[in-house]
Amino acid sequence: MDIGFCGTGRMGTAMVLRLIDQGHRLTVWNRTAAKAKPLLERGARWAASPAELARTHDLVLSILTDTRAVDSVYGGAEGLLAGAAKGKLFVEMSTLPPETIRRLATEIRAKGAGLVDCPVGGTIGPARDGKLLGLAGGEPADFARARPILEQLCRRVDHLGANGNGAAMKLAINLPLCVYWEALREAMSLIRDTGIDPAKALEIMTESSGGANALKSRAGKIVTALAGGSPDVGFDIDGIRKDLRTMAAVANGAGLELPVTAKALESYDAAAAAGWGGRDGSSLVAWRPGAKA
Repeated sequence: MDIGFCGTGRMGTAMVLRLIDQGHRLTVWNRTAAKAKPLLERGARWAASPAELARTHDLVLSILTDTRAVDSVYGGAEGLLAGAAKGKLFVEMSTLPPETIRRLATEIRAKGAGLVDCPVGGTIGPARDGKLLGLAGGEPADFARARPILEQLCRRVDHLGANGNGAAMKLAINLPLCVYWEALREAMSLIRDTGIDPAKALEIMTESSGGANALKSRAGKIVTALAGGSPDVGFDIDGIRKDLRTMAAVANGAGLELPVTAKALESYDAAAAAGWGGRDGSSLVAWRPGAKA
């Protein structure tokens, strides 16, 4: 199948490579063209603009940074919706406020096209192996059309109802993970000066009721960070900060309070101010207030 893809950051690149491995022909666009070079070397084609990508493809996937990026890529004279979009299907996989998705869905339907919001759980490794968790919202017919491709990217894909519901579910599953790294940082601080081997402590933690699923795959990264190293980045601290702010904004709009989320964000903000923003989110466990990158 010919597939258009907007956004070739870390996750987008892994997804495109996965789809190429599955035998699809990919055409890509990214704001920074240099980031697409590894994909072009693997046979992907380059589109000069999002508009060109949409003109030449009936199915376009996108994974972008935030609402501002989505508005820029979908709107404007060179955006995905600039030309005739009737009959096309867009699959937006970014982590966004549900209201952004609902507004975008209205704009896309007005063009005679369809939208599935399907943000995913998982990082680069699962994306490369087709083992993400897909959280989809949209019209049943649009989801049915997108599902064969989503199933090649995900180990599980759930249709959760109307547009925006996928986005809401993604924020919900990200919240405990983001908070967990701060909780684990505090837990590890209790044994920091005891002489207990951090690797042994994390092994025990993984086997305990205090061990999250994510700890099983990221304990090694945390040990590296605790030893002063910089582990490979899957989902960085700046990305977590963006998601936590989005969660807070959505909750505020609904008249809710998220006090634990707010306190966790304070730690992430402080770590970012110390130069840790580009590090993997699990590295927060190794950050100490006052420590510089």
